[in-house]
Amino acid sequence: MAKIYVGNLPFTADEAAVRALFSQHGTVESVALPTDRETGRPRGFGFVEMPQADAARAIQALNGYSMGGRPLRVTEQTTHWWRWWWWWRRRSLGWWWRWWLSRRWRWRWRRWRRTLVSTRHSC
Repeated sequence: MAKIYVGNLPFTADEAAVRALFSQHGTVESVALPTDRETGRPRGFGFVEMPQADAARAIQALNGYSMGGRPLRVTEQTTHWWRWWWWWRRRSLGWWWRWWLSRRWRWRWRRWRRTLVSTRHSC
């Protein structure tokens, strides 16, 4: 089973149209077209699941195919692990960095206050 990414879909495309287009090249297991939460409109891309051999044929045949006046971008979906790694790294180190900066500020503030208080009492 292969998952195919279909990009640059026209906003008028629905699951039935995408399924009909891909079923010409093999058996389609499922079609998913994500929609925008706020507007409910399709987001312009989708995913199609097909058997591996059919997916290879469909990718070759439909990449660049014009649907609704827009050329489709059809590729096999890949997991971009480096994107998740950067996101997780920034997220996981973010709390530590904020904590360190806050402590650094407090240390400086306390040191300044100590010097201020100590100079006041020495007069």
